[in-house]
Amino acid sequence: MEFYISTDKDKLDIEKVHTEVSSTYWGEGRTKEETLLTIEKSICFGMYDENDQQIAYARIMTDALVFAYIMDVVVFDPHKGKGLGRKLLQYVLDRPDVKRVNTVALKTLDAHSFYENLGFKRVGDSEMWMSIDRIKYD
Repeated sequence: MEFYISTDKDKLDIEKVHTEVSSTYWGEGRTKEETLLTIEKSICFGMYDENDQQIAYARIMTDALVFAYIMDVVVFDPHKGKGLGRKLLQYVLDRPDVKRVNTVALKTLDAHSFYENLGFKRVGDSEMWMSIDRIKYD
């Protein structure tokens, strides 16, 4: 499958993003206005097929030096299970403003092994927090 990734927020299918995110355990109850606010305040990534149809979404907040937080990673039906989520997240992690931060973090209840394959590790005894820590403090 041919695809491309864009950070152009004008390309996002807002209805689809809102429907997908609000149907997840972490986005349940999020209003469309709240979805729009998260898009406005974040760096957003849309993944699109060869017909310019959006097939996945993720967003990140970062100060580009110390911390980055990945959120709302979703692959839309019927594209799930094809490795697109991994490709989208690898794209996000390979950005210069993400590669240089000390810590990249996220929260998940059910995708630990997916994120572990991308280099994330569980944080302490948390059931949800995972991170990539590039700097260790003594």
